[in-house]
Amino acid sequence: MTDRRPDPNALLQRVIEEEQLKHRGKLKIYLGAAPGVGKTHSMLSEALQEQAKGLDIIIGIVESHGRIEIEEILKNFVILPKVTIDYHGKQLQEFDLDAALKRNPGLILMDEMAHTNVSGVRHKKRWQDIKELLDRGIDVWSTLNVQHIESLNDDVSQIIHAPIQETVPDAMIERANTIELVDLAPEDLLKRLAEGKVYVPKQARLAAEFYFRKGNLMALRELALRTLAKRVNTQVLLYRQGQGIRHIWPIMEKILVCVGPGPESHKLIRAAKRMASSLQVDWIAVYVDSPRSKLSKNQRNQAIKNLFFAEQLGAETQVLMGYDLVNEIINFSRQQNVTLIMICKQIRTRWRNFFFRSLADEILRYSGEIDVYTVTIAANTARKKNLPKLKTPWFYYLLSTSIVAVTTLINYLIYPLVNETSLMLTYLIGIIGIALLGRTGPAISGIFLSIFLYDYLFIPPYYRFFIGGPDYFFTLILMFVIAVIICQLTLVTRRQAEIARLAEYQTSALYTLSRRLSRTRGIVRLLRTGVNYISEIFHCEIIALLPKNGGLVVRARAKSNQDLDEKEYSIAQWVYELGQKAGWGTDTLSFSHALYIPLIGARGTMGVIRVQPSKDNDCTTPEKLQLLESCANQIALAIEVDSLQEEQNKLNDSTQETE
Repeated sequence: MTDRRPDPNALLQRVIEEEQLKHRGKLKIYLGAAPGVGKTHSMLSEALQEQAKGLDIIIGIVESHGRIEIEEILKNFVILPKVTIDYHGKQLQEFDLDAALKRNPGLILMDEMAHTNVSGVRHKKRWQDIKELLDRGIDVWSTLNVQHIESLNDDVSQIIHAPIQETVPDAMIERANTIELVDLAPEDLLKRLAEGKVYVPKQARLAAEFYFRKGNLMALRELALRTLAKRVNTQVLLYRQGQGIRHIWPIMEKILVCVGPGPESHKLIRAAKRMASSLQVDWIAVYVDSPRSKLSKNQRNQAIKNLFFAEQLGAETQVLMGYDLVNEIINFSRQQNVTLIMICKQIRTRWRNFFFRSLADEILRYSGEIDVYTVTIAANTARKKNLPKLKTPWFYYLLSTSIVAVTTLINYLIYPLVNETSLMLTYLIGIIGIALLGRTGPAISGIFLSIFLYDYLFIPPYYRFFIGGPDYFFTLILMFVIAVIICQLTLVTRRQAEIARLAEYQTSALYTLSRRLSRTRGIVRLLRTGVNYISEIFHCEIIALLPKNGGLVVRARAKSNQDLDEKEYSIAQWVYELGQKAGWGTDTLSFSHALYIPLIGARGTMGVIRVQPSKDNDCTTPEKLQLLESCANQIALAIEVDSLQEEQNKLNDSTQETE
């Protein structure tokens, strides 16, 4: 049952994805924890049933490894002839991609997705052959062991105490329309190994000594089950968002941690990391940028830095915008199917808790079926020592006093013409002007100063702070309430306008950069276009470096004639190799006077840009740093698309020459 209308954006995204899928082949992966669980047999058996229904199926590449039952099933299919490759004097056979494309079957079976092809064929890896088949609209079924998934490479290496050489990028796993888990208990798999149904006897003995241990198989089985569970969880999340379902489906634990500007957020983030690691679940760190918080610029920057700290520990991060913190956190939690919210709660006196509810209490009140985990922190004194204080220049207080003085002078001049109650409107106009300054302190002082002057000068008895009757007392109270409401609404509106203006500026900047890049061709031209634009909006010097012959060379500049020394090149090389930003304003190699940002694409780091901030413009504030990284990602994406188009053109030319 749905609780509200489906999300239009989610529905639109689903329609776009469905339209794209119509022109691409469908991929089905038979996933197993280890060799010998029966992936190939399951794939062939199901394909045999589909062939009986009339589907055009061919065998692209399936190795029987001497297994008689596999060879018997293969006799029922059309097997695509292999291409012979001369490799160091040996004649080796590989999958013939061009023949498969020319045959254009309804379904092609490709065993062992992680296989490395022999040098001399079009693609280095078999998964690249599968990707091209899918892009040409041909359906593919393939098999894969969990240890060959790229993101699990380190985990599997620790389990089996051996490196994994052949891997498949996670993008191919995400592209699969269907993933079917072929599972077998470790005891049954060891029995199959002993019977010679997995490897030939000599290979079986070696595998039993090193790889096929019961503990290894149990751990790999858990990884396979967890991989499939995450896949299903992602599909469930997309379904809930598309259908507008708000109540939580507790199918898998998911943690959300609320980040603020205080140092206690580090304690909370570490606790969330430990809990997520122990439960082996995903976790999200969020910061709500709300006008209601009344944070200074330094406090807000500190909150964003705390969010970056959570990202370094492996969290997915998100900045939410809205006035009501509780409503934003709860709504986002329901959208993401979060089962546990973690938040700090400050220990306060009883009278403060009675009059002012904490954010933790309000979230607990409206959390519903979502569990809430609170981390207590010390009293206000510790927080005041660590947090930067909100400093308001005395200029704003002087300006506030001047506005009140002007409104008082105007009231003094018009007082003979109107009654004293009408003078209150003039003071309210002045209070609105003070609130437009965007400072809470001057606004509050202006309210009290206006009320005191109004009582002292215009309410009898004059020139005394004394209220003559209940009518005047009610007028002053009403003036105070209206002034506070107007001031608060004005401050909130101003803050929301600043947030909207910042978001609009970032969107406009990225849109302009995207348009400029879309009209440019060639890697060097794309780099020049990108660095020139970044230099324009950030008013800084930019140098772009790309790899060449094992090192980095300068390929584009903007407002910079500086020659990089060996130390600067070493920093750029470190950023390129690890794909992490470093230099000025970061916690890595911060002695440098420039900021280095990697150009990261889908196929890895493609280059590095060096940003030299000017003295009058700091590029390392969280907002500017986020925009700078987004621009770098746009440039990397444009370069990658241009490279792919060039490779495709060369491929088409070679195909035409072959034909």
